[in-house]
Amino acid sequence: MKLNRIKAVLSDKGISQTWLAKKLDKSFSMVNAYACNRIQPNLETLQQIAEILQVDLKDLITDKDERQ
Repeated sequence: MKLNRIKAVLSDKGISQTWLAKKLDKSFSMVNAYACNRIQPNLETLQQIAEILQVDLKDLITDKDERQ
C-alpha cells in the first residue's frame, strides 16, 4: 500500500532523490526510504518536501485522479 507519492512526484518533475536529500539536509537513505514507502515522513517533513518540490501537500499523499 502506497502511503505517499514522493517517488511519483520526483519522477514527474525529473528530480532526483539525491537532490531532494540535499535540499532537506537528510541522507539519501532516508529520502529513499520515504520515496519507497518504507518509512513515512512526519507532517513537518512532508510539508518541507511539498514546498521544495513546489506542489500542494495533497499531491504527495493522493493522486489528483483519486480526489475527483
